[in-house]
Amino acid sequence: MRARIYRPAKTAMSSGSAKTRKWVLEFAPASAREVDPLMGWTSSTDTQAQVRLSFDTKEAAVAYAAENGIEVTVQDPHGRKANLRNMGYGENFATNRRGAWTH
Repeated sequence: MRARIYRPAKTAMSSGSAKTRKWVLEFAPASAREVDPLMGWTSSTDTQAQVRLSFDTKEAAVAYAAENGIEVTVQDPHGRKANLRNMGYGENFATNRRGAWTH
């Protein structure tokens, strides 16, 4: 069995960082997906592809994989630069604005 350990990235539809703190162990598909000729749905006989385990730390995920004999690939997350403004959100409603506020 092969698996991948990673920290999920934030969704593109949200500026929040929910569900990005935990590490995920996800199994690689062992067999290809097949298309059902009648309905067009994709299916697979591989039940491990449905399993996603979450861990608080990377070390815990690696220890679990080693304990259960799972071959893993660890992907470290890319860092993200903070987007900080001087006054933050309150800057949108500042009374000392120099120019006209337009939208």
